[in-house]
Amino acid sequence: MDLHDFYYDLPQELIAQDPLLKRSDSKLMVINREDDSISHKHFSDILDYLSPGDCLVINDTKVIPARLMGEKEETGAGIEVLLLKNKGNNIWETLVKPGKKARPGAKISFGNGLLKAEVIDVVEDGNRLIQFTYDGIWEEILDKLGKMPLPPYITHELKDRDRYQTVYATHSGSAAAPTAGLHFTNELLKAVEDKGVKIARVTLHVGLGTFRPVKVENIEEHHMHSEFYMIDEAAADIINETKKNGGKVISVGTTSTRTLESAADESGNLKPCSGWTNIFIYPGYKFKCVDRLITNFHLPESTLLMLVSALYDREKVLSAYKVAVDEKYRFFSFGDAMLIY
Repeated sequence: MDLHDFYYDLPQELIAQDPLLKRSDSKLMVINREDDSISHKHFSDILDYLSPGDCLVINDTKVIPARLMGEKEETGAGIEVLLLKNKGNNIWETLVKPGKKARPGAKISFGNGLLKAEVIDVVEDGNRLIQFTYDGIWEEILDKLGKMPLPPYITHELKDRDRYQTVYATHSGSAAAPTAGLHFTNELLKAVEDKGVKIARVTLHVGLGTFRPVKVENIEEHHMHSEFYMIDEAAADIINETKKNGGKVISVGTTSTRTLESAADESGNLKPCSGWTNIFIYPGYKFKCVDRLITNFHLPESTLLMLVSALYDREKVLSAYKVAVDEKYRFFSFGDAMLIY
């Protein structure tokens, strides 16, 4: 398939720059795959589309304040470091701007020396391996010095960093939020459980590769970034039991979907596991575990839009996106949501 097959025209003013005052007040476009109908709801109406015996799968990763503003010790020149992957022993794979100032051996100071770092290698895509040194607790230092790594299309400053976290964020490690989950409140999740719907927690640490554009015309030649995921025994048991009893597995977001489809066997069953996945889901893919999807509206020609098109139908998805544009839905990370069922 060609990259341009996933293009659509989006007015800039529909890109949401700020989260709504209340998470669940966002709009919800509901697509019924049986009759291709489209309904316009609010996210709190999601309860109407969940049934007792179903399972809602959420990604409980937590975004770390991964943007660090420092200066080169030798010259005092400003330098920005974005944490991507923890390699262990205080070594991180990072994205550094400007890269030309970050050759191996370069030393960087953050927060007047509260945190120090040395570039030790240049790796794939020009990313840098950096060794950090500090006194104290890493999480506390990062919380003090770091900023949330908002996507490049969000230009407004985030006043409350918790709004770029789901209410159930637990395991630190993401450079971007699993944004479909941002619509849930604790009250709404309780109402989901009270209805007899099980909630299964999985973890996938979202990398910045999720925003990396596809640069090849033939999408099958695209190389997906890898991300770390975990599924524990409790989540695997809930999901397996749901499928066994005929319930529906509703995935919250493309990250939960990629986790489940990476770990499931051909019959859709799961075992507790962890590892790295670079699964690329695009039209023609046969889903093994996921039955329904809650997701946001994604960038044109993105791998996320391709995943959504694999679950439904590319032309019908793009038609629904045109409706969303006409109806002034809010797009991308802080935008509105879609349910495909």
